[in-house]
Amino acid sequence: MRRLLLSFACLVVGLALLGDIGHARAAGHLDSYLSRAVPAELVPGADRLGPLQGDPGIAPAYQGDRLLGFVYLNSDFANSTGYSGKPIHMLVGISAQGVVTGLKLVDHKEPIVLVGIPEAKILAAVNKLIGTDIVPVAHGRIAPPQVDIVSGATVTVLVIGDSIVRSATKLIKTGRIGGGHSEVAGAMPPVVKTIDLCKSDVRDWQSLLGDGAVRRLLLTNADVDRAFEKSGNAEAAARPESGAPDDTFIDLYAADVAVPTIGRSLLGDDGYARLSARLKPGQQALVIAGRGTYSFKGSGYVRGGIFDRIELIQDGNSIRFRDRDHSRLGDLAADGAPEFPEIGLFVLPADFSFDPTEPWSLQLLVQRTTGAREKAFLTFGLGYTLPDGLIKREQRAVTVSDAAPPAAATPAALEAAGSAPGLPQDEPLWMRIWRGDLVRIAILVVALGTLTLIFFFQNQLVRRPAVYVWVRRAYLAFILVWLGWYANAQLSVVNVLTFANSLISGFSWEYFLSAPLIFLLWASGAAALLFWGRGPFCGWLCPFGALQELLNNAAQALKIPQFRVPWGLHERLWPIKYIVFLGLFGLSLYSTAAAEHVAEIEPFKTSIILKFAREWPFVLYALTLLAAGLFVERFFCRYLCPLGAALAIPGRIRMFEWLRRWPECGSPCQRCAKECPVQAIHPEGHINVNECIYCMHCQELYFDDQRCPHMIQLRLKREKRDALSSTSMRGGKGPATVIVAGGKPIGPRADALHPPSQS
Repeated sequence: MRRLLLSFACLVVGLALLGDIGHARAAGHLDSYLSRAVPAELVPGADRLGPLQGDPGIAPAYQGDRLLGFVYLNSDFANSTGYSGKPIHMLVGISAQGVVTGLKLVDHKEPIVLVGIPEAKILAAVNKLIGTDIVPVAHGRIAPPQVDIVSGATVTVLVIGDSIVRSATKLIKTGRIGGGHSEVAGAMPPVVKTIDLCKSDVRDWQSLLGDGAVRRLLLTNADVDRAFEKSGNAEAAARPESGAPDDTFIDLYAADVAVPTIGRSLLGDDGYARLSARLKPGQQALVIAGRGTYSFKGSGYVRGGIFDRIELIQDGNSIRFRDRDHSRLGDLAADGAPEFPEIGLFVLPADFSFDPTEPWSLQLLVQRTTGAREKAFLTFGLGYTLPDGLIKREQRAVTVSDAAPPAAATPAALEAAGSAPGLPQDEPLWMRIWRGDLVRIAILVVALGTLTLIFFFQNQLVRRPAVYVWVRRAYLAFILVWLGWYANAQLSVVNVLTFANSLISGFSWEYFLSAPLIFLLWASGAAALLFWGRGPFCGWLCPFGALQELLNNAAQALKIPQFRVPWGLHERLWPIKYIVFLGLFGLSLYSTAAAEHVAEIEPFKTSIILKFAREWPFVLYALTLLAAGLFVERFFCRYLCPLGAALAIPGRIRMFEWLRRWPECGSPCQRCAKECPVQAIHPEGHINVNECIYCMHCQELYFDDQRCPHMIQLRLKREKRDALSSTSMRGGKGPATVIVAGGKPIGPRADALHPPSQS
């Protein structure tokens, strides 16, 4: 029977492997996917595709008999293995000059996208690459462009964007396309437009509006109602905006404050100086202000870190701002500027291809609820062009180095393109990410190494309580400030849910390697589970846990009374966090996006990632939990943290017992149990490792001969022996009996009457 089952299992595995191989072979050809897209979707204006050319194949796109560009499959030219361990296939349109003209996702097995994350969000992020000239990237003159991040599908989006850029780069380096950048001899030098940095006068609000330095989009309720009526969505049109038709729906303003005149006028000299110190050369920043019944910020950035209601578009490139790009402003410095309830300073990522001297548009997404879970959407554009008076024009001669070198097309060109040294796009995406983050990785490795030494030499350290207390506080401060507030490497239960979904739907190391600090924390946490349980992460590496403990230390120093939860109640509050985790896990199997929303029970994003720069309900919730922690140390960790519960479950498999106990612990001595900061020690004396945060306070007591009853007895015996030894060295001179602490006689005769007790 066993052999039969084994044979059946081998047959199933073999068929599965053959199926995957067959699928891979079929999926590796462009012609199997061309029918899934209309030519014009990939190359604007194209009405037909020609026969495939070369190997791997590319399909020429024509308008009549005119060649407009080519279409290819990203996975034919570059590795596009995603979260599922299987390729993500995208059709890419590219012009003969090497400019990306269109993208279409045609096949994938990504569980993060299939479960909960709308495909439209993924496409909105990677569509930023449309309009990008890849020729300078292929020849190493500029860095590869980056796509925006989609919360919950971060690495999936990075993989897609990376595969598009790398595949286009390899195609260009074969010489098959991208020859349109050679300069014509004798041609007129191009006119180069730049921001005139010599102009930095301060203007009032009306002057900025008058010359277009500040642009405005005003929508009334009636304007929005008419737009939904014209959209043809009857359900949306049947639900007009509340209020009078002339009421302001939104009054939106935008300006480029990296321009000296505009920046000094709107931010003030101090604000503009701080911004200038923050910006890299050529990097831009926008001020967006709004008032009315509709918020341009919305709530998407609260849940997923992205401002989903506004989008910057220029020449086919688009970007949605993330919370890390955003800073709140209280008011505008320009004289006569109105008051705005919402003012945001948005810094454009340095790798975003943006020309401030060319027109751009800010797209506002307006949504209207049409059902219990359905919404209708419209977009309104706020066009922006920098005033001519703030632009400097000059002609620049083209040098030989500016022109793209000719590329020879040889049979081995494609293979050589894939292995050419010195180009960052030829490395796997995760390797490029690690290479660019070496400093932070090194700092974290040193911190983890230090913590390992603390744990392995804990007995020597806790024997010196004063030193140990400051070592622990300094380490927690480092974790809070550097790892949490600076590096934003706060683990979350969402990471656990993502990992579990990857095990169910397929697993890929490259996906998790794409976030170096998070990966190192998970790896170290997993190793620590085998040695110590959940304690190393929860007690030492969690920035929010560090924030709770440091605040409680300050509360104790200020004599704020500490409340000790009665053991019976405490024991019944423990399971809450496990119930929360199991609920989130079950919900994630149905919808990862829904689980992420409910995971806001963790205040980590509010207090650590966003540093309390969030809507007031989230800030109030986080502050309430921290306030509770002033009276009950680590209140959230004890009773509500789903991440702690998720780590406690596998923590049961730990292999070693590092925390020492005396036979008297729990019976009769209760000192450790009463002094445990998180009440992880049962009245009968044993330590519950599911709840222990490994603060080592009980180990301080274990070796303390002034507080631990067992150690006090050993100290008294030692003092007794020392006294006897001192008497014998004096040759028996002196009194025959010496009275010491407790009225007990010690000496040569007293020992016979009172033999020492055995412990």
